[in-house]
Amino acid sequence: MTAVRALKSDVEDPAIEASTYNRSTYRYWRFRIMYATIIGYAAYYLVRQNFSMAIPSMGEEFGYSKTQLGWVITIFSIIYGAGKFFNGYLSDRSNARYFMAFGLFGSALVSFTMCLSSSLGFLIMFWALNGWFQSMGWPPSARMITHWFSPKELGTKWSIWASSHMIGGAAIVAIAGWLIENYGWRSAFYVPGVLAIIFSLFLLDRLRDTPKALGLPTVETYKGDTQFLDPREDERITMSEVWGMVLRNRYVWYMALANMCLYIPRMGIFNWAPTFLKEYKSVTLMVAGWQVAGFELAGLVGGIFAGWMSDRIFLGRRGPVAAIYLFLLTFTLALLWLVPAGYPIVDAISCMLAGFLVYGPQVLAGVAVADFASKRAVGVATGVIGVLGSIGTAVSGVGIGYIVDHYGWSGGFMLFMVASLVGAFFFVLTWNRRSRMFEGS
Repeated sequence: MTAVRALKSDVEDPAIEASTYNRSTYRYWRFRIMYATIIGYAAYYLVRQNFSMAIPSMGEEFGYSKTQLGWVITIFSIIYGAGKFFNGYLSDRSNARYFMAFGLFGSALVSFTMCLSSSLGFLIMFWALNGWFQSMGWPPSARMITHWFSPKELGTKWSIWASSHMIGGAAIVAIAGWLIENYGWRSAFYVPGVLAIIFSLFLLDRLRDTPKALGLPTVETYKGDTQFLDPREDERITMSEVWGMVLRNRYVWYMALANMCLYIPRMGIFNWAPTFLKEYKSVTLMVAGWQVAGFELAGLVGGIFAGWMSDRIFLGRRGPVAAIYLFLLTFTLALLWLVPAGYPIVDAISCMLAGFLVYGPQVLAGVAVADFASKRAVGVATGVIGVLGSIGTAVSGVGIGYIVDHYGWSGGFMLFMVASLVGAFFFVLTWNRRSRMFEGS
C-alpha cells in the first residue's frame, strides 16, 4: 500500500510557484515533458525488442524452433496486453512520474535474468514478467501528453512523442546486432539492462505528472482553448465512467480492432525481420539489424507526417490518413517478400517504406482513442486498444513462427498483407469522426 500511495502522490516543484507563472515557464515544462517521455519510452524498447535480435542465436544454441521461440513472444504479448488495461486504469489514478520510472526499472531487472537459463519455460516465465513491467510505459506517457498538450495540437504532438517507439526500436536493433556479433547474444540483455536502469533514474528527475503538480494552469487555459476545458479534469476516473466513456464507446472498439490488425505486420516484421533477412535474404545479422533500424527510423517520419496530416489537412480526422497508409502498406510488404535475395539496397528501401506506412496508423490509433474517449479516461482507453494490439502481437509470435515452420515465409507475408487490409477497413469506419470535444459530444 505504501508503494501505491507513493505512485498516487503529486510532488510540487518548490522552484515553481503559481504566483510566478508565465508563458516561458509553461513552454519550458512542455518541452521538458516531451523530450523526457520520448527518451523514457524509447528506453523501454531497449529491454523489450532485444529478444527479437537474440532469436537467431538462441535458436542455433539451444535448438529451439521458430514455433517454440514464438511462444515467448506470444505469452509476453498476452501479459503485456492484460497489463496495459490494468495499468491503464491505475495510471489514470496515479502519478505518471513514478509509475513510468518504476516500470522501466523492473524491465531492466528482468532483462538480466534472461541469460541465466536455457529452459524454454524459464524464458517464457521471465519474459512474461517483463511484459507486465513493459505495460507500465505507454499509459502514463499518454496521460502526460494529453495533460500538457491541447486537443487542437494533439495529433502533431502525439506523433512527435510516438517517435520514441522508432528511436528505441532503431537503437536496440543496431546496438544488439553489433553486441551479438562481437560478444554473443547474452550481451544484448546485459547492456540494455544497465542502460534502462540509468534511464529510469532520468525519468524520476525529469518528469512531472500534470501542470497542476507544478502550480500551473491547465493546458487549455495556457493555449486559450478554454472551450475544451473539462471542469472535472482533476478528478480521478471511476469505474462507472470507464464503462460509459470507454467500454460502451464503439469508436474506441473500432480503434482497438484496427490496432490489433496493424500490430500483426508491425510486430511481425519487427520480431521476425532479423531472422527473415538472415535466412531468406542471406545477409549477416548485423546487416539485418541496420535494415530493421531503417524500418524504425522511417517510421519516425511516417508517424509525424501522419499526425501532421490529420491535424492540418484532415482537421482532426485520423481515420482517412490511417486507412490510406495501411492500404499502401500491403504493396510494400509484397515488394519486401517477392524481391529475391541479392538486392540488399532494395530490401533496405522496402523496410523503410514499410516502417513509414505501419507507424503512421499506430500513432493515429492512439491519438484517435484519446479523441474518442476523454483526457480523464485516456490511460484506460489506450489500455483497451493496447490489449487488442497485444493480441495482434501474440499472433505475430507463435502464429508466424508456426506458419513459417510449416508453410514458409510466403505464408507469413500473406497474413501480414491481409491484416493490413482489414485494419484499413476499421479505420474507414471512423472516416468522418473527430474528437468528442470538436464534435461537442
